[in-house]
Amino acid sequence: MPRTRHPEGGEKGPLPGVGSTEGSEKCARALTSAGPSNQSSDSSNGRNGKSNNHQRSSSQEEKTSQKPSEAKEIKLYAQIPPIEKMDASLSTLANCEKLSLSTNCIEKIANLDGLKNLRILSLGRNNIKNLNGLEAVGDTLEELWISYNFIEKLKGIHVMKKLKILYMSNNLVKDWAEFVKLAELPCLEDLVFVGNPLEEKHSADGNWIEEATKRVPKLKKLDGTPVIKEDEEEDN
Repeated sequence: MPRTRHPEGGEKGPLPGVGSTEGSEKCARALTSAGPSNQSSDSSNGRNGKSNNHQRSSSQEEKTSQKPSEAKEIKLYAQIPPIEKMDASLSTLANCEKLSLSTNCIEKIANLDGLKNLRILSLGRNNIKNLNGLEAVGDTLEELWISYNFIEKLKGIHVMKKLKILYMSNNLVKDWAEFVKLAELPCLEDLVFVGNPLEEKHSADGNWIEEATKRVPKLKKLDGTPVIKEDEEEDN
């Protein structure tokens, strides 16, 4: 059963297919398979569940009269059929600042080398198991939305030198040894972590916020709630 507890600012809504779009992108529409002609042309891919980033971004050019290589925001989430791979065509999105690939079937983060201006990456509701591949945008990425995946280890997260916001609820992190790696992010201020086994255990024990903020002391917001420091409490 999917969790129904979602803090402010996280990737919200039920699991794919239940009838809601991701909260942060609720006003946007998919860029392809929007009409009968596109659905027909994708039918062969639909049979084996595969999709192609290049076809999707080309569809955006047709709809917006803007070349994908020039666009600041690329929306490729909730595609039908779903995207399975972040292929090499993504490297052409040189001007992209926000890339939305959530609610697909992506298993690996890849081919971000050409996105030299990327600030926001949305990968929630996929099948991602690790954070390999983020080093390509480590110098620019400020927000990573990666809730509802299968991430257990946070190896490699330290490369994101400018990351301020991390939404990674409903993953599989269960150990403090992994969680403390978040302290290596010098700019991290806003973290959503509900639905991970570690959070669930310590929330049940009543000490989640205390233990989490002790290990990542720079946080200003945890699971949608402002973090109150001890010195601030004394001042009040």
